[in-house]
Amino acid sequence: MRIFYLLFILTAQWSLFGCSATKHQISSTIAPKDSATAVIENNADALFKDSVQFVKQTLEKLDSNYIDFRTFNAKVKVEVDNANGKQPDITATLRMVKDSAIWISLTATFLNIEVYRAYITKDSVILLNKQEKEVQYRSLDYLQEVTEIPFDFQTLQDMIIGNPVFFEAKHASFKKTDQYLLGSSWGDDFKNLLSLTLDNYLLKHSKLDDVNINRNRTASITYDDYEKKFSTKRQIIISEKNKIDIRLNFKQFEFNKELSVAFSVPKNYKKK
Repeated sequence: MRIFYLLFILTAQWSLFGCSATKHQISSTIAPKDSATAVIENNADALFKDSVQFVKQTLEKLDSNYIDFRTFNAKVKVEVDNANGKQPDITATLRMVKDSAIWISLTATFLNIEVYRAYITKDSVILLNKQEKEVQYRSLDYLQEVTEIPFDFQTLQDMIIGNPVFFEAKHASFKKTDQYLLGSSWGDDFKNLLSLTLDNYLLKHSKLDDVNINRNRTASITYDDYEKKFSTKRQIIISEKNKIDIRLNFKQFEFNKELSVAFSVPKNYKKK
């Protein structure tokens, strides 16, 4: 099993969208017009004021769906298709203590053999290769180096839970259609186009495009089968030079239960 299985579970949803837990602030400069997603008409002062209020109200409703938690644990079925075809299914066990630690175990579903285990804190990553009996000690920057995505611990938490990431509220615009509420934002790294349900403002889809015109990095993320505010089925399609299709099915999940994230490294493991 390759390490990207681990990384894609940890990023589950480079999900992947981003409104933070902090309250949104509306910028006095609305994002530039982009096809159907722009809602501000600069030549209509009254409409401009209405639109700013509409953006503000939409962000507040989107923020009301932000999942806050103390602890989280889950079992996830992971299916991956890449340039080499369908890969062996993986079962991921996740444990997370908010703002503290992420514990993850990856098991080859068919053989029921644990292949990787990882422990992530705000400043470090420990990776155990259970088959090769190897351990790697890395800084959190390691995830950015491997994936070339600007992760921090907060972003990882939000990705796993299914909160929006890489969505800049201060540069946001929205438009209501017959089927969805469409949102658009521009950040330093990504342009994010997302779709929300009309009735309860839940995330249905996000499309991330790299701001850097020299790259062709895109991600399409679909959220489905909600239980209250939590999406139990997600599909992530990432494209750059190659295409990877990842499907996540949360079979079990619990919030705010007592759990252990104790992590130990066997003495016979060699450093890599």
